[in-house]
Amino acid sequence: MTWEPIIGLEIHAQLLSNTKLFSGAATTFGAEPNTQACIIDLAMPGVLPVLNEAVIAMAIKFGLGINATINHQSVFARKNYFYPDLPKGYQISQHDLPIISDGYIDIYPPNNSSKRINIVRAHLEEDAGKSLHDAFDNYSGIDLNRAGNPLLEIVSAPELSSAKEAVIYLKAIHTLVRYLSICDGNMQEGSFRCDANVSVRPIGSKTLGTRTEIKNLNSFRFIERAINYEIKRQIAILENDGFISQETRLYDPQQDVTRTLRSKENATDYRYFPEPDLLPLLITTELIDAITAQMPELPTAKRYRLISEYDLSEYDADILITNPDLAAYFEAMIANGPGVTAKLAANWLLGDLLGALNKANLTINLSPITPNQLASLIRKIADGTISGKIAKTVFEIMWQQPDDADSIIANSGLTQVSDDQAIITTIDKILSANSDKVQQYLAGKEKLFAYFIGLVMKDSGGKINPQRLNSLLKQRLASWPLEP
Repeated sequence: MTWEPIIGLEIHAQLLSNTKLFSGAATTFGAEPNTQACIIDLAMPGVLPVLNEAVIAMAIKFGLGINATINHQSVFARKNYFYPDLPKGYQISQHDLPIISDGYIDIYPPNNSSKRINIVRAHLEEDAGKSLHDAFDNYSGIDLNRAGNPLLEIVSAPELSSAKEAVIYLKAIHTLVRYLSICDGNMQEGSFRCDANVSVRPIGSKTLGTRTEIKNLNSFRFIERAINYEIKRQIAILENDGFISQETRLYDPQQDVTRTLRSKENATDYRYFPEPDLLPLLITTELIDAITAQMPELPTAKRYRLISEYDLSEYDADILITNPDLAAYFEAMIANGPGVTAKLAANWLLGDLLGALNKANLTINLSPITPNQLASLIRKIADGTISGKIAKTVFEIMWQQPDDADSIIANSGLTQVSDDQAIITTIDKILSANSDKVQQYLAGKEKLFAYFIGLVMKDSGGKINPQRLNSLLKQRLASWPLEP
């Protein structure tokens, strides 16, 4: 029997608020344990939650970004369960009436047309604390700093059909929340993480299989590996006449397996009921209109514009839009005027500069080379002042000092040799010193042409214009033996 996986993701994005969802406690990451949990977060007797107004605008922004319905009235509920890192014994969330419903986002799987993934809902909720199982011998610690942090939970329809597709969708949401400036997307710090609901069914079946939920996945690589393992595990069980238990599982990256955490609760097990201490949230049309007027260019629109306006490949555009700062760097280079071609700019930005940044563990915002500097280098390549090889040397110098390409080229004597007579002089010297190889070339060993190119470039320190060298070398070989 041939099987198909059905996958849905529940993404938890921590909203970029300085204070928590229902209290004024700080949300700063990395503080000493239990120093950022106030009496409201700890559910002390007599305290009341107060909704953080800033997160409402962030949720509306997201709703607009996914073409969703923004509900004019939504309601908070208590989701009751007992776990050591949940100080109230319940979590304030939204259940029946979320703030956002019925949206979608388009993704672009490789070698495929776009695919629309429906987003069932996005709702506000507070985060739980964190259990620390390796801080003390024989004990677990509880850090409640995270308790009450504002989350937007984004729930997709079960429409993803592979682990790779799930990662593409997750990256699309990751990109969107950063473009909207509502979440920093830091997966290592847990501010962007997801749960994956996975099931399999026979191809052609319309009935969903029993799903399992893989909790708290916080890296793209682990998400793909966890989903792939779970698909294989479920298929193996079903093909051996077993059955899938609805349960919550955890992924172990060391063993590359998922393991049972607990049997899966149904909604009734949580005993949801309306939060008695919070009134319904009412959102006016005027507020939605005001936020709509402030919306930035979204990733899908930017992708289309980069391709149509700059004639970039889909591959280059897809990489550029993954980070709003990366796309801004690229457009700042192009804004430097004539001579900075889009393709060459993309090649140097996505190749040499990103490679150097990754090696130095730096983000694009901390690049020691500014867009203006890199644009100055590209102009000198385009106008023939320097070759690609010399440009690599200029780039290395530029990485170390804040000069533009003109200054570096002038101070280092790196100008490309384009004078025909000077190039011919170097060619003749190389050919005369390698007359035996010339005879072999003329006898049909044409691969030696690249050998001569290499020798000439080495002799000139890579400064000869490669286009002129190629043409003049052919001429001089055709004229062999050279006149004395």
